[in-house]
Amino acid sequence: MKNRYSGSCLCGEVRFSVSGFSQQAANCHCSMCRKFHGAAFGTLVGVQDLTWLSGESQLREYAAPNGTVRSFCGYCGSSLGFRAKDMPRNQMELAIAAFDDEIPVRIDAQIYTKYKAVWCELYGDVPVFKEGREP
Repeated sequence: MKNRYSGSCLCGEVRFSVSGFSQQAANCHCSMCRKFHGAAFGTLVGVQDLTWLSGESQLREYAAPNGTVRSFCGYCGSSLGFRAKDMPRNQMELAIAAFDDEIPVRIDAQIYTKYKAVWCELYGDVPVFKEGREP
C-alpha cells in the first residue's frame, strides 16, 4: 500500500498529497456541485493528513449562501475541494478527479439525486439518496 497519494490542479500550480481516504465517497448531484465541477455530479472524498506541496496561496474560495466553501485554483480554475463553513482548509474533502495517482476509493453513494440533471443516468449498483445520506 502506498504511503502518500498526490494530486494537482490542471495547470499544476496547486499540488497536494494525502495519506489516506474516508470510507465514504459519493457522487453529489446537487446543483452547486454540478455547477462547481461543470459536470453531471461532483465526486468528493474525505482525506487524511492533507499537505499542500505548492500553490496553497493560489487557492481561491467561494462561500455559498448555505455556508459551504468550495476551493479552486486561482490560475486555471480547477475545482479542488469542499468543506463546511467552520471547517479548516486542511480538513476539506477533495475532488477525486484532481488526484494524479490511482487512489483506493470506491463510490458508495449517489446523493442529492432529487436535483440531478435529467440527462444523467444513475448507477444501478450504487445506493441512491434523494438528499444527503439519509438514515
